[in-house]
Amino acid sequence: MKFGTVPLNDAVGAVLAHSVALAEGRLRKGRVITTEDVTRMRAAGLNDVIVAQLDHGDVNENTAAAELADAIKGTAPGLSVTAPFTGRVNLMAEGPGVAVLDVAAIEAVNAVHPMITIATVPPWHQLAKGGMAATIKIISYAVPRADLDAACAVAGPGAIRLAAPKIQTATLIITEIPGGVGDKGRFAIAARLEALCVDLDVVVMVGHETDALAGAIQDVESDLVLILTGSATSDIDDVAPTALRRAGGQVRRFGMPVDPGNLLFIGTIGNRHVIGLPGCARSPALNGADWVLSRVICGIEVTARDIAAMGVGGLLKEIPTRPQPRRGT
Repeated sequence: MKFGTVPLNDAVGAVLAHSVALAEGRLRKGRVITTEDVTRMRAAGLNDVIVAQLDHGDVNENTAAAELADAIKGTAPGLSVTAPFTGRVNLMAEGPGVAVLDVAAIEAVNAVHPMITIATVPPWHQLAKGGMAATIKIISYAVPRADLDAACAVAGPGAIRLAAPKIQTATLIITEIPGGVGDKGRFAIAARLEALCVDLDVVVMVGHETDALAGAIQDVESDLVLILTGSATSDIDDVAPTALRRAGGQVRRFGMPVDPGNLLFIGTIGNRHVIGLPGCARSPALNGADWVLSRVICGIEVTARDIAAMGVGGLLKEIPTRPQPRRGT
């Protein structure tokens, strides 16, 4: 592509690089210049204009963005592609879910040509219906066909996809202690589940005691078990993890390097996932439990190693409800 100033006589068929004010109205940048446009610019006193002229083998920005978007999305469900405009195409969530990214493939695309770009949400980011997962932008007015083909090839289908919710129902078990907060947090947790199309079909209140909690866990019939203790779980042998094991389940990980959210634990009982929620889950503010909950609901395995990797970027902002600040005075 050639970019620069040309006489008006040579501008027909080129792309207008910058908007041009006329006696009446203006010509917007990005339009393909016509003979009539040249006449109007000459009437406005112009003799030349800055344009982009496509070389043989160049692909215009809108076509390039649309082709790359189709190559990235492939046939994976869950994402829709917007119409190209000024070299941009967005990938939008058709429903709630979690963005699953092939980071290496996306980085490879961005390394092909500096004018060919993809920007995405972070890996495992939770999206609502209509949320933007990625934007494909061709920065210049055209790119070489060879580079576009190379970018499409390294992207491969499914480099960006949406994992939709798999779990449909959940039970929340809340343990009570004398003088505790009762079922505070119930509505914040219900809202988290609703955002992922999960019904909170049972809320159970039991005493903060191992056998009582173990019995409540065994009685759950929902797809997912959530436990919110009246007193913070401070050890893998504390009441809630012990109750899960006594009920016949397993604790796969206690503690996470995300703050707020350190005191989460995750496990299973039979084919059900169990999440021991940290106390900060009582607040609607983002915390480590959100990252685990959204992945589990969308059918993404969360291992101990996955949780360990959440520490990079896991220092979240202070929340007003936190009783003890993380900074000394």
